[in-house]
Amino acid sequence: MDGSGILKGLGVTLKRLIDTYVDDFKRGKERYFTKEGVAYRQSAEVEGIFTVQYPEEKLPVPEEFRFVPFLVGEEKEDGTLDPRCTACGICAKVCPAQCIWIVRSTDPKTGRPRPKPAEFYIDIDLCMNCGMCAEYCPFDSIKMDHDYELATYDRMSDNIFDLQKLLKPVSYYKEIRPTNYEREEEAKRKAEEAKRKAAEARAKAKAARAAKANQAKKE
Repeated sequence: MDGSGILKGLGVTLKRLIDTYVDDFKRGKERYFTKEGVAYRQSAEVEGIFTVQYPEEKLPVPEEFRFVPFLVGEEKEDGTLDPRCTACGICAKVCPAQCIWIVRSTDPKTGRPRPKPAEFYIDIDLCMNCGMCAEYCPFDSIKMDHDYELATYDRMSDNIFDLQKLLKPVSYYKEIRPTNYEREEEAKRKAEEAKRKAAEARAKAKAARAAKANQAKKE
């Protein structure tokens, strides 16, 4: 009640302020505008207070950081991207914000629907970045991005992402989420290996039945 607690708190604040200037003089330019400086100021070794000098400096985001979704596209020989998306519509159904719209493409000759999107839109102003679309996608075609710098002056023209804006190559996904990419590729390899072994087993069983039938005919 005598104000000693307030004085003690002010003393801690003053010490942190002084430590900031002392640390600045010790490290100089290495403390700012470098990745090493940002990493140091996030570590337990840092003394004093600091401010990230955004946009020149940016805090590194963890691999599981998620922002707006994007579509994964396989790179073709002509340099274009072929989306993995089959326009099944599951992502649009599970989206809590109902911010995804998909139009399935059709065969121009027969008029039958094709498993590719003709149009794909996401209103990123409505998107909650929950990641349910990526979680429920059965074809690993929709993933969560790391790009959070999406400020704009015109939301109607810039913040409704179409197929062209949403499509990004597999190499980009591998770059921002290397652990997830390797885990998914390993699962695919195991599935393909299991499929190959099952096919070989069926072929052997078929050959054995054929040999047994031939043997029965000879007898």
